[in-house]
Amino acid sequence: MKSLAITANFIEANVEALAIVIFKGEKSPTDQLSALDKITGGLVSAVLAGDEFNGEEGETAYLHFLPSGKVKARRILLVGGGDRNDFNLPAVSRAAGTAVRFLRKNKIRSFALDPRLTEPAAAIAEAAVQGFITGQFELDKYRTKDIDKKPKPVETFGLFVAGAKPAEIKAGLERGQIIGESMNFTRDLANEPPNILTPTEMANRASKMAKECGLKCEILDEARMKKLGMGSLLSVSRGSEQPAKLIVLKYTPAKAKSAKSEVLGFVGKGITFDTGGISLKPSEGMDAMKYDMSGGAAVIGAMRAIALLKPNVPVIGVVAAVENMPDGNASRPSDVVTAMNGKTIEILNTDAEGRLILADAVAYAEKQGATRIIDLATLTGAVVVALGDQYTGVMGNDQEFIDEVISCGREAGESIWQLPVGKEYSKMIRSDIADIKNIGPRGKAGTIMGAVFIQEFVEKAKWAHLDIAGTAWLDNPKPYQAKGPTAVGVWTLVKFTERFK
Repeated sequence: MKSLAITANFIEANVEALAIVIFKGEKSPTDQLSALDKITGGLVSAVLAGDEFNGEEGETAYLHFLPSGKVKARRILLVGGGDRNDFNLPAVSRAAGTAVRFLRKNKIRSFALDPRLTEPAAAIAEAAVQGFITGQFELDKYRTKDIDKKPKPVETFGLFVAGAKPAEIKAGLERGQIIGESMNFTRDLANEPPNILTPTEMANRASKMAKECGLKCEILDEARMKKLGMGSLLSVSRGSEQPAKLIVLKYTPAKAKSAKSEVLGFVGKGITFDTGGISLKPSEGMDAMKYDMSGGAAVIGAMRAIALLKPNVPVIGVVAAVENMPDGNASRPSDVVTAMNGKTIEILNTDAEGRLILADAVAYAEKQGATRIIDLATLTGAVVVALGDQYTGVMGNDQEFIDEVISCGREAGESIWQLPVGKEYSKMIRSDIADIKNIGPRGKAGTIMGAVFIQEFVEKAKWAHLDIAGTAWLDNPKPYQAKGPTAVGVWTLVKFTERFK
């Protein structure tokens, strides 16, 4: 893609279309709108005065006009921004995504956006180009018919920020491009069919990315995991012909604060397909279980962005890539296994497998030196019941740490809501014959049961668990985003690393 930093003469930008945000209730043109109204012969005023376009977020109005003078664009797109008081950096991203998805369908190959927001120019640019890039992702990778009818991507994106320095906008555009492309990398992984994205293939793609971006990558096979005592993780892969892989990605900054600085650990659930194992899922909807590796994909995507953005804190990314299948060797309900930290686990439901692989993965991350651990997993259907598809659930062992994670999510436009954990919940996973069991009482606090189970495998590190089961996949398209994988968590993790200056 080509990006343009525009600080003056927005209406003269060398693009095919100009896009500008309109706020709810605006009925007369001001600032840049006045200039646009003039070059269109009053079309902008007519739209604002009418009732068909009200400036609601996601609304669009498309205007055709004959350019004159130095104006090169032939189209104007009015993009609804909602209430002006609520319009922030994540809203800029959504506006850019809305614009690019609309204009691409109308065969526009270049446009410039005026988000009409007063924020640091670099931050505006980062948000805008991220939305521009993620707005063009589609699910149709494997379609072979009507390829010629597929909308071509918009190749050039210009951003106007009045009074800004071009260098500031350029810096933000570069950062936003890294983040947007890393999110699309994540979405491409999550969208892959399970016959293609096996645990081995997931490991291969992570390894290739690491080589390209300058990360250290180590792939642990089942023999190595067995030596490390990862009986909990390996119990899940027993029923599959596809061997499990533990993907370990390491980023080391050129200048760390000191030898005793924090080490961040990001841990992802990478179940490349989940049948439920012996506790077999219903066939209806099982096809969606290819997305059960979305937490692992988010960690790999975030590590890609981190490698390119180069923050000043060491980061370890650990992804447990496993397929959960039923066969004669599969784990059975009532089996007892031993995890890496020596704890014994009674498996009462083989469909509560995500926590089993995360148990060994978080323990490994801490053993590798992680002092703050964030795990991401499409862990429970219960979180969808509790929070729907609007919020990711978060639980953890340190309130200040949890507050930081929630704040980073807010900055990224990824809403996170805290649920409680405590000794009263931990008592509910005590086993009669082992140390703990992998499920709690039927119908009670299912999301929390998953979290307190994982907590058993964290010793001294600060830890937060993100249950992204409701937010990792979009069932219906939005004006700014295609249906399918969302890459939730990637931007939150990136923002968290950048708090360590």
